Amino acid sequence: MTLFLIGLAILIAGYFTYGKLVEKIFGPDDRPTPAISMRDGVDYVPMPQWKNMLIQLLNIAGIGPVIGVIIGIKFGEIVFLLIPIGNIIGGAVHDMAAGMMSLRSKGANLPKLIEDNCGKTFGAIFSIFMMICLLLVVAVFINVPSNLLDDMISGFTKCDPLQNCYFWYAVAAVFLYYIVATMFPVDKIIGNCYPIFGGLLLIGTLAIFVKLMMEGFQTPAILQESAAFKGGMIKAPILPMLFITIACGIISGFHATQSPIIARTMRSERQARSSFYGMMVLEGFIAMVWAAAALAVFNIAPETMKLAAPVALGRIVNYFLGSWVGGITVVSVIILAITSGDTALRSCRLSLSEKLNIDQKPFLKRFLVCVPMIVIVALLLWWSNQDAKSFNMLWNYFAWANQVIAVCTLLAATIYLSKLQKPTAITLIPGLFMLFITTTYLLSSKTLGAPLGLTIPLNISYIIAAAFACCVGVWAEMRGKKLLTTANPQE
Repeated sequence: MTLFLIGLAILIAGYFTYGKLVEKIFGPDDRPTPAISMRDGVDYVPMPQWKNMLIQLLNIAGIGPVIGVIIGIKFGEIVFLLIPIGNIIGGAVHDMAAGMMSLRSKGANLPKLIEDNCGKTFGAIFSIFMMICLLLVVAVFINVPSNLLDDMISGFTKCDPLQNCYFWYAVAAVFLYYIVATMFPVDKIIGNCYPIFGGLLLIGTLAIFVKLMMEGFQTPAILQESAAFKGGMIKAPILPMLFITIACGIISGFHATQSPIIARTMRSERQARSSFYGMMVLEGFIAMVWAAAALAVFNIAPETMKLAAPVALGRIVNYFLGSWVGGITVVSVIILAITSGDTALRSCRLSLSEKLNIDQKPFLKRFLVCVPMIVIVALLLWWSNQDAKSFNMLWNYFAWANQVIAVCTLLAATIYLSKLQKPTAITLIPGLFMLFITTTYLLSSKTLGAPLGLTIPLNISYIIAAAFACCVGVWAEMRGKKLLTTANPQE
């Protein structure tokens, strides 16, 4: 209980202190935003701040801060400190950096931001990597909510949930929604539906938080590691596994692909801290609540720890909220996945069209850009559902590729700040840490239980990863100095 409350205090204090420092370094001002100067009625559309904030929250808050932390809490109570600390100095800074760079670059998407700061060759390789990763995200975020919908519908019928009676119907419905959402102007579907979805998510999370506090103060032991809980804890090393498992609550490269979407809808740069940094902090709160709820249920019913995370999710909401309100909360989690998947497809469309210089105002051109992406995602869905091994492989690639994107974003932000003669430590330190994490993971992934990868001993991987991170850090600082310019109104 104590660590949980300390973690919440870190999140709140961090937003008003470290968040203010980050805002001061990036320096949002009153210059016209892309939504004003480049308004096109499709992707560049000014929207109210409260809408932008909820859209950003739902864009970035995939299933990670719920499903991810249900798995991640099995590392132990240390999660209650690592989530808020990593969120404040890593994830929230990462999201703010991506958003501010996009605001100062005419609403550019992440591949363009990487190219501008890291070079054309780096940018070209990253563009291909990121778009592949986004298509993996779309496939995962069709698969997971479709499975949850299948289980929910099966619960109201006589169908055996193991038969996946409604899975492919759910896939078709979710995929169709994704296509429609990415094709239509941002203010039509996303701008109108997301505030409602955001409200459902926050209501469900707050309901669990209130119930959690009531039970926690009566029985503090439910938020501590019981003997039974310790018996079922994950034995894998926290470095690197925890930071790969709990992506969205701490730091997630996927967020950097989403920040440019609302960089094109913001009326003022001064909304950046609340919209980018603040929404990541709020996601950290969501992750903390779900991690605590999972810990409580794992202590009360230790057998739940052996269940798959989506199944454990149902047990958690039923315990805290009952079947009816719990059902609504599960729906909000389904929405959480869906609202990240549709904007992942949208981001992929925007990035590809930006790279190929294809005007996205005409509907036909938007559709033609989407066609190859639709085909690839359909093939991924078919392949990933051949067996459990295929889906686990898809999820594994999504997990580490996501953090590689975070590393690239933070390195680009470091170069961006350096060439403007601004302090770089706020982006360089978390960037190099995550580079150390991902490199270690990739070098030892097979040893750590991944379906594919290398088998280098972990202690050797630590040394190689640390040396590599130091070299990359020197490169980033040197490149920033090489590109050093006087302040440019476009930057």
